[in-house]
Amino acid sequence: MASKGKRRMKKDPRLSMMKQLEELQNQMLQAQTSLEEETVTASAGGGAVVVEMTGTQELRSIKISPEVVDPEDVEMLEDLIVAAFKEAQAKAQALAQSKLGPLTGGIDIPGLF
Repeated sequence: MASKGKRRMKKDPRLSMMKQLEELQNQMLQAQTSLEEETVTASAGGGAVVVEMTGTQELRSIKISPEVVDPEDVEMLEDLIVAAFKEAQAKAQALAQSKLGPLTGGIDIPGLF
């Protein structure tokens, strides 16, 4: 005689995984949108050159103090701009890591940061 108990339906683990992936994708999109809106600022030469960049590493602005614009020493100004840009880029990468890192569980995904 067969038992007349309720049939137990097994949950498909693939559906659960798909739901988790969809949720992760939504969280990633929200984090990326947030990074587009947030900015970091970096300076060089004691504030002579200030660079503003978004969390997605889009350059927003460069401010140069008139005192450092010396036609006889353009190379110094170029160096200050590069230094400020690199610092802003490092800050933007750190910001992206702080927003997206927890979502990837520490996995390094090329091109993500």
